[in-house]
Amino acid sequence: MYEERFYRREIKGSALLTYTVVDVESDLMIYSDKMLQGEVERWTHYYRSQIQAYGQIKPEFFSSLEPLIFMESAPEIVRHMHSASARVGVGPMAAVAGAISEYVGRKLMSECREIIIENGGDIFLKSDEEKCIQIYAGKSPLSNKIALKVPPSPNGIGICTSAGTVGHSLSFGRADAVVILSEDVLLADAVATATGNRVKAKDQILEGLEFARGVEGVIGVVIIVEDEIGCSGMIELC
Repeated sequence: MYEERFYRREIKGSALLTYTVVDVESDLMIYSDKMLQGEVERWTHYYRSQIQAYGQIKPEFFSSLEPLIFMESAPEIVRHMHSASARVGVGPMAAVAGAISEYVGRKLMSECREIIIENGGDIFLKSDEEKCIQIYAGKSPLSNKIALKVPPSPNGIGICTSAGTVGHSLSFGRADAVVILSEDVLLADAVATATGNRVKAKDQILEGLEFARGVEGVIGVVIIVEDEIGCSGMIELC
């Protein structure tokens, strides 16, 4: 069932083309310097079909909150979801939004100079220029007041957000926003979920930062709980 991504109302204008692609539960907002809507639709459906087909063979893939062992016949995107989630002790579907963003994005990055694919708060970004990504944190007074400065990323980078107080995704924590920066978008997605599960109050921000930064491949982390914020790693706010 479609749910409006209300945080998109806060996205600032851009010189890039802006369009959306919806395929069942995947709701992508794309910014690119070239119109690629048809290609995005094709690859989104392709990868969603692979995930859906695998889940029909192995139903626990959709429901497990813990890591699973993948079947030898699993497609690459499913194997990647398994490996990313297993590193932080969450189920493979914790990386599904990041998986679609990254795999679609990497299929198209050679066709354009710049592309940003946002899927449920999980972003694949390819750009030769520095970008500022505004952080939406629900009812926190810091929501949309700060942004994450992302350095030029011609090879692609992931910025993934998990929240215990915003949106429809499952979280056992109460953070208003956990933002993870990594070159592996699926890892960023899984780490955001695992970190968010650990942060239930402001006094657990430091614990969350230490956990996320302990995962190899995580470049930086931002955690917002109510009126407090914590940052660790190669993070610059603007």
